Amino acid sequence: MAEQAAVEDLFRPLDEAEISQKHWLTVLTAGMGFFTDAYDLFIIGTVTVLLTPIFHLSTNQISLLNSISLLASVFGALIFGRLMDRLGRKRVYGLEIALLSLGAVLSALSWNFTSLLIFRIIVGIGVGGDYATSSVITAEYANRRSRGRLVGTVFAMQAFGLIAGPAIASVFLGAGVSTHVAWRVMLGLGAIPALSVVYLRRKIKETPRFRLVVEGDVAGAAEAVSWTLGDGAQPSTNGHRQAHGAARSSLPNVRARLTSRPFLLRLIGTAGSWFLLDIAFYGNSVSSPLILKQLEPHGTLLAHTLTSLAIFVVAAFPGYWMAVWLMDRIGRKRIQWQGFTMMAIAFGAIGLIPGAATDTAPFLILFGISYFFTEFGPNVTTFVYPSEVFPTSVRGLGEGISAGSGKFGAFLGALIVPHLLKSIGISGVMEIMAVVSLVGIGLTLVALPEPMGKTLEESSEETIVLPLSGTTPVPAASVA
Repeated sequence: MAEQAAVEDLFRPLDEAEISQKHWLTVLTAGMGFFTDAYDLFIIGTVTVLLTPIFHLSTNQISLLNSISLLASVFGALIFGRLMDRLGRKRVYGLEIALLSLGAVLSALSWNFTSLLIFRIIVGIGVGGDYATSSVITAEYANRRSRGRLVGTVFAMQAFGLIAGPAIASVFLGAGVSTHVAWRVMLGLGAIPALSVVYLRRKIKETPRFRLVVEGDVAGAAEAVSWTLGDGAQPSTNGHRQAHGAARSSLPNVRARLTSRPFLLRLIGTAGSWFLLDIAFYGNSVSSPLILKQLEPHGTLLAHTLTSLAIFVVAAFPGYWMAVWLMDRIGRKRIQWQGFTMMAIAFGAIGLIPGAATDTAPFLILFGISYFFTEFGPNVTTFVYPSEVFPTSVRGLGEGISAGSGKFGAFLGALIVPHLLKSIGISGVMEIMAVVSLVGIGLTLVALPEPMGKTLEESSEETIVLPLSGTTPVPAASVA
């Protein structure tokens, strides 16, 4: 139909473009948030070890401090995801990272367990908001061929945060800095990279797809495409008129949209696989000092921190970038189910092979393999998927529900692993993680499509009717 052809004309320059400076500006602006997210979420594991004798923390309090930001991020993802679909991507972008920065500064000024717990909740809300907003904005500006690489690069900045946490902690511990000073500086440093991009995020233009689909603003969408492409590029609107300020009451019901075919199954797939992944990933990562302490009870905190750093550098870091490199070559689905498969094998081997959970060398080898395929697998793809498989008018909420589900899994993992380590040991914990990974394989294969190489409209099965001159604007997509 002519209207759909006009939409294709409008977005084709964006979908077929080479990667531009504006693409990388968007990726950098979003990615710095994920560096901060990872640093703030994982540094707490080392901080609670330092704080245990200072605040006289119990096991329950340690578990709660390690996990409360993850629980709070569930609400942050849901709130900001919904706000993005109601108010627009631009209006809320930057607010979540400012909130994260405030929480980091306040955490460094904490005076007891309760105050730190409250301030970590603020950090978590900001982190959750970042998960919901950054992927959607990057995906809606990305070109078709490189969308997985661009969105994946945003998330892969987490790798630097994973390394920065134990690296900074090792410097403080190795230098003999007072623990009373070290834990405050470790927490406060999380505010610096976040603050550096607040201004840039507020300057990002509204995405062309939100302009067209939700606001019904054809000229605004064309302007956003031109801003991304640069060099005065002007996409065609085929004579279609500009339609400002479409009534919000004309938008489709959000709940009905996400619970209709095929989106309910996709939501189960994106939210469920992210939930399962984060149980294993955050359960092991946040509690890595405790896992290594049980493996080597006579080792120092510095030795355990350096071991964690080595695992992240050797195994996790290359896994992130391998996923980014192959995302648009072999597809999201293959990377995700293969990653879950290798995680299940590695975790199962630790739990079932005699000595693998007690001898340092075999444990670290298998644990490192699990980390590599966590990153070259579902840890990256679960972030990318929701930004591609839901229609524009509910894309933020779809991402928010999926991210919130993941962070709830992360909360459970970080909360219960310290207790499980005491009751069933390392081998028992890894056996549970193997089962979790096996369920992830099935969910990926059954519930998720392959969006590689498709436009956002194709991958989300979205049909957009561009308003013709003299007709009533249709501000939201209809399901084909």
